[in-house]
Amino acid sequence: MRKTSLFAAALLASAALPYAAHAQTELSMWYHGAGNEVESKLINQIVSDFNESQSDWKVVIESFPQSSYNDSVVAAALAGNLPDIIDVDGPVMPNWAWSGYMQPLSIDESIIENFLPGTKGYWNDELYSIGLWDAAVALYARASTLDELGLRRPTLEEPWTGEEFTAALKAAKDSGNYKFALDLGMNDQGEWYPYAFAPFLWSRGGGIVNRDTYQTAEGVLNGDAAIEFGEWWQSLFEEGYAPGTSETPSDQERGFIEGDFAFQWNGNWRAVATLEEVDDVVFLPAPDFGEGNYIGGGSWQFGISASSENPEGAAAFIEFALQDKYLAAFSDAIGLIPSTPSAAAMTENYAGGGPLEAFFALSEQQAQLRPVTPGYVVQSKVFTKALADIANGADVGDTLDAAVDEIDADIKRNQGYGHEG
Repeated sequence: MRKTSLFAAALLASAALPYAAHAQTELSMWYHGAGNEVESKLINQIVSDFNESQSDWKVVIESFPQSSYNDSVVAAALAGNLPDIIDVDGPVMPNWAWSGYMQPLSIDESIIENFLPGTKGYWNDELYSIGLWDAAVALYARASTLDELGLRRPTLEEPWTGEEFTAALKAAKDSGNYKFALDLGMNDQGEWYPYAFAPFLWSRGGGIVNRDTYQTAEGVLNGDAAIEFGEWWQSLFEEGYAPGTSETPSDQERGFIEGDFAFQWNGNWRAVATLEEVDDVVFLPAPDFGEGNYIGGGSWQFGISASSENPEGAAAFIEFALQDKYLAAFSDAIGLIPSTPSAAAMTENYAGGGPLEAFFALSEQQAQLRPVTPGYVVQSKVFTKALADIANGADVGDTLDAAVDEIDADIKRNQGYGHEG
């Protein structure tokens, strides 16, 4: 009897060995989408599909509210407690890479050859992150408004010039049919300001920081082009073309839909809701103020923490998530731009002839990344404050000079942020 029991126990133990040997290694992942039920459902489905697709790795996801996510990552990095896989906003990535929070992303780069430029996160010529989507900004208008005001419909090939754009705003204001000619979303004084408004500065030949060296903002944020931009920017509010920083979120959300604004500078994430209520909405490219027309590029992306002990597993998950079916699913669910043309063709909105097809072309042809430097996390805040102050009547030259001084002092404090200069 005892021999039988021992033999049975040995059989059980030996049967358990292969399972133990092939148990999945756990990979921790942090995501910024807590509170967004649709987004959370999608990312959790990708995690579940990956975990079921193979026997080596098991991703365990923890989601954070977007408003506190970046601070949580920085605190975890300082405490040596980062997860394997991290979600990172594109313009923030160079700072996290430079700070030692992230490691280069070792995936087959042929997989991302056809991805939109703004979805690829490079620092020091190495890939650190990749995104499942991008976002784009366009000038919202009604076709009936263009006809009513006798305005040419601009295209990517022939955008409005700066003079045409200003004339369009004047025509809308003079018509008396709108509370404001243009809504800029001034209530959102966060990353929206550099993302949405720096392109107007770039289009005049200025910038937030010198992109040749990344060692100074002198001459680009306070040079002739920047002063010209600042004076134009201030005139939008002084002359009543656009609501200022006191605009409420509800006015911004409903104003164009209800006909209070002739034009609205807004992102594709608001486009689906607008299409549902405005039959003849059209999405127009950014105007060209003389040095090209631009919009901001780069959105949330996946990368691997520097402390991950299983980078091959983390990279395997990220590669898995880059399948067109997931890019298309995110696009259909939350309205963002799928990263590839082939995924766009699978979607309801971005396929050929779809209502948001224009945004893919905007992202592909107009998008420029915000300054690719660790110092951007400071520069963006300085730029935001300067634009808000100028909108509220501050002296343009003095405000831009002060912004340059603040940016340059930060660069110096951080020994140039790793740029050769």
